[in-house]
Amino acid sequence: MKAKQTVLVNTFTNGILDPGREMLGPVMDGGRIMVNTAAGCWGPMITPELRGGHEVSQPVYVDGAKPGDAIAIRIEKIQVTSDATASGNDKTIADRFIGDPFVARICPNCQTKNPPSHIEGTGPDCVRCDHCGAPVSPFAFTNGYTIVFDDNKRIGLTVEEQAALKIAEDGRHYMQTPDHSIQNPIVAMAPSDLPGIATRLKPFIGQLGTTPARPLPDSHNAGDFGAFLLGAPHEYCQTEETLKDKTDGHMDINKVREGAVLICPVKVEGGGIYVGDVHALQGEGEIAGHTCDVSASVILQVHVIHGLAIDGPLLLPVPEDVPYLAKPLTPDEKLLIQREAEKWNQTYIEDSAPISVIGTGANLNLAIDNGLTRASQLFGMSVPEVQNRVTISGAIEIGRAPGVVTITFRVPKEKLDAAGVWKFVREQYSME
Repeated sequence: MKAKQTVLVNTFTNGILDPGREMLGPVMDGGRIMVNTAAGCWGPMITPELRGGHEVSQPVYVDGAKPGDAIAIRIEKIQVTSDATASGNDKTIADRFIGDPFVARICPNCQTKNPPSHIEGTGPDCVRCDHCGAPVSPFAFTNGYTIVFDDNKRIGLTVEEQAALKIAEDGRHYMQTPDHSIQNPIVAMAPSDLPGIATRLKPFIGQLGTTPARPLPDSHNAGDFGAFLLGAPHEYCQTEETLKDKTDGHMDINKVREGAVLICPVKVEGGGIYVGDVHALQGEGEIAGHTCDVSASVILQVHVIHGLAIDGPLLLPVPEDVPYLAKPLTPDEKLLIQREAEKWNQTYIEDSAPISVIGTGANLNLAIDNGLTRASQLFGMSVPEVQNRVTISGAIEIGRAPGVVTITFRVPKEKLDAAGVWKFVREQYSME
């Protein structure tokens, strides 16, 4: 099939990223993918027939992408379409899942596995089994809120019970759930424990990446959530070795936003670009476990980088999101550095630019180790050298607790060039 300049996506997976399933496209190298995304996290979490904890878009085949390559994804547009959503801290309900509440759901009454469901009324028990009518959501709120957004999607306000109940009665409308999405709208539960909190929107993409080399639940395509699959009592059970087939597309890093560039590993032919779980806002770390999941319109431009064999993603944040010590040096700073070098008769001054290496693991310490190792292997440095560089010209930041981090530091231009990413770094930060 001839590659297309633009591929439109409005269909979704059942929560499983499966390289054996048909992809959309192909989109040409340099082309664009336009996606009408469904909300992530809570809606899919309370929808037992979704098998992965999220509901991401059907993957797109990128022309010319082969295993061992990488795909640079430029995030050109994120437009929140939801008028309201709900979120909060969660607890599980023990008799409604087997081993993993995101993947192996079960009706506690009729014992149907991953049963289809529907909404009856509002509140914690509104999600009901289609077969027997029993409550089937494997999750409930410990402390939750319903939040509304202004027309221009600049600010949010958590609402009181009366407003939450009104929104709950027409959840798909207020959340602008896409037509082909099967998730139950989380606003139907009408949480209202924290009314009156005002905040700002800063939308980003929680799930963005490439298809793993084996079928994996979408929310578990990362080192921290993926650890739940080790020895799990269901069909997506993994070992330490098989889990290496993940691509770390589930990051929840709030810097993966409009204007950023994400460089993703290719582990299956065509790459299989998917997107979902757009968040309206999130503080560093997503400490509550969840944030404001929304529907959104997303535009991505993709470029194949041949021969860039990476295990996990690289990120080029927008300039204002780059940690202070890692920011490109200004002309005034370069002049000061030149003068200081002359004072000490030093001729060599490194020409460098920032890049973020994503690290994931079962906990933050393991995620840091993973990110440092990935950076070491990619740029031909020892881990101690990477540690020193991150300490004096970068930072380590939490993307998501329990185990996603960004290892950001300035890397010599020649090493960025040798890795095949200098072109994108130069464009991102307007460097010579």
